[in-house]
Amino acid sequence: MWTQGWTSLRDAQEWAAPALVDADRDVIIAASTAAGKTEAAFLPILTNLLNDTDSAGAVLYISPLKALINDQWDRLSRLCERLDVPVVAWHGDVSSSRKQRFLKSPEGILLITPESLEALFVNRGSSLPGIFQNLRYIVVDELHAFIGSERGKQLQSLMQRVELVVARTLPRVGLSATLGEMSLARMFLRPVHPDDITVIESKSTGQELQVQVRGYIERPIQDVVTEHISQSGVVDVQASSEEAQARGNISGSRTAIAGHLYKVLRGHNNLIFPNRRQEVEWFADRLRLLCEQDGLPNEFWPHHGSLSKDLRQDAEQALKAGYPPASAVCTTTLELGIDIGNIKTVAQIGSPPSVASLRQRLGRSGRRPGEPATLRAYCRERPLTDQSDLSDQLREGLVQTIAMIRLLIEGWFEPPRSQGMHASTLVQQCLSTIAQLGGASATQLWSILIASGAFASVSKADLIALLKCMGEKELIVQDSSGLLLPGELGERLVNHYEFYTAFTSDEEFRLLRDGKQLGSLPISKPLTKGQRIIFGGRRWEVQDVDLEAKVIVVTAAHGGEPPQFEGLSAQVHDRVRQEMRSVLMETIPCPFLDNQAQKLLEEARANFHAMGLYAKSIVGSSNASHLLTWRGDYTNDALALLLKHKGIQCESTGLSLEVAFDENDTRRALRVVGEMDISDIEPILADVENLIREKWDWALPPSLLMRSFASSQLDLRGAIETARMLSD
Repeated sequence: MWTQGWTSLRDAQEWAAPALVDADRDVIIAASTAAGKTEAAFLPILTNLLNDTDSAGAVLYISPLKALINDQWDRLSRLCERLDVPVVAWHGDVSSSRKQRFLKSPEGILLITPESLEALFVNRGSSLPGIFQNLRYIVVDELHAFIGSERGKQLQSLMQRVELVVARTLPRVGLSATLGEMSLARMFLRPVHPDDITVIESKSTGQELQVQVRGYIERPIQDVVTEHISQSGVVDVQASSEEAQARGNISGSRTAIAGHLYKVLRGHNNLIFPNRRQEVEWFADRLRLLCEQDGLPNEFWPHHGSLSKDLRQDAEQALKAGYPPASAVCTTTLELGIDIGNIKTVAQIGSPPSVASLRQRLGRSGRRPGEPATLRAYCRERPLTDQSDLSDQLREGLVQTIAMIRLLIEGWFEPPRSQGMHASTLVQQCLSTIAQLGGASATQLWSILIASGAFASVSKADLIALLKCMGEKELIVQDSSGLLLPGELGERLVNHYEFYTAFTSDEEFRLLRDGKQLGSLPISKPLTKGQRIIFGGRRWEVQDVDLEAKVIVVTAAHGGEPPQFEGLSAQVHDRVRQEMRSVLMETIPCPFLDNQAQKLLEEARANFHAMGLYAKSIVGSSNASHLLTWRGDYTNDALALLLKHKGIQCESTGLSLEVAFDENDTRRALRVVGEMDISDIEPILADVENLIREKWDWALPPSLLMRSFASSQLDLRGAIETARMLSD
């Protein structure tokens, strides 16, 4: 504190000290990004370790990202350099020699991912009592990133298993910048006694927020071609069309967005968030080319999960250095709390994945005293024609962006969806526990995994059915004493390096240039020899594809298109869609839109009123209707499924449901759905083909698979309520 020149503690740091220093309770510290949460937790934790020197002390710090562990290792090492407290990072990129030091002397701070912690249980089960004997705290960073996910359920189980190993309750400390509902955070951190947790919420607010939303019309391709011909004198229409596509999006709007980003962001540190990895690549390449055209050093760096560690670190180091200026074009990889220095502006291209995500991203900006947080949002919309769909007529992307920003300003953001059964992860935890103990009984699995609260929605009958199914699939076997052991397939899977993750990851090609790895590409999107691509913000030509080794060799080239990646979309919440309706109902201008975006909003509002959507929810013709529930994706998907179950052709398109009936018949169908009994969901889900979503779903008995799917993917009760309301 002295060397940092602190003259006072921040509120969260002041309140955390008495709560944590005696290691006698669970604590959640919720504060904005850069509010000093790490110090709030570790100043009293380190004090506890140093005050009690009769025995060695250790802290288990669990993080969702290896990059965040590396960042925190550096930060905590500086904090501990005069305290004689070792700080050890443990993940796949850390050398075995450094890990061995902690195993020989298990004290200090161990920074680890859930996957590496899982590996310890599987591979060193008998040694765990010694490894964890000195533990005094479990610290979970970025708590919000775990709640409601398979990985979060894995972490809940692992925390309970750590306490069983040491045979005592350990204080759990959750750190987070974004928590939608504190009750859900309490339930996650300590499922059995959530009300006993001490919650520390920082009151440091009042930061000024600057927002602008810019609207762009994706012009028809012929307009772009004609403009290019008039400017360059090119007369070959086919050639100019190809050049127009190579220069950017078919319509040219993407090029215009890149031009504006270059104009307003160059010379400062910024974060630019497109919604897809191929968009990251396209914008990083385009912005780099603009720097080259002006004879300037490149200021724009791509950053996403498929890039190699070296390329990601290049971007992070450029941001941390502060000078020369650097902007990262990134996905969610820079959304969490990695220290990247001061960020002037956050740019969002397209609708944010969620309000919570937007809040997390915006927390990166305006961290200097007196400096505002700045958000620039860019929305692309298509020109309207006689064939334009309802989404385009109502300018869904723009209106959703406006709604999310308004909710952000209001202080609302999505609570985690925490009611899922996560039966897929229960399969993994059963196998892991059996491996840890060298065999386990069904009673032990019930006590360790379910009675502890981690999988509280699973009944004894469910567990018996699951274990029976796992036996049929040769994941486990039972000996004559009743002990459960790994089966032939289970043995092979537990010893596989991919076992430790609770989530599914696609097999990928490694991308190599001169023997150096640039990153990886999904195997589902193979490339061909001679193909030109954009990757790492630069252009390459594929020289060789080795399908057996899953290697792609590239050399530098001109031209190219970004390879295809999966999108990064998220389920839209009920509250967001309701706010979208409010935006369309109003007539006053939105204060943070530019002129083009305001015109697009006025167009959407005019169409909304012309269709009478202020008073009704169903529009369409004699043979097809659009049903606007103004509810979120979980509700809409469930309602579409219930209508299909009753033999009604229906598709959820996001904003609306397309029903193959006229308005009156659609209302009658909704009345039928509103009277449905959903206590037995098996008949409802019997015809759903894509129930297997998670890594271990294939090992579940059908009934448990259906209920697990419904609990995480659908809001059936919300759908029934919506059907009743709209059928009146």
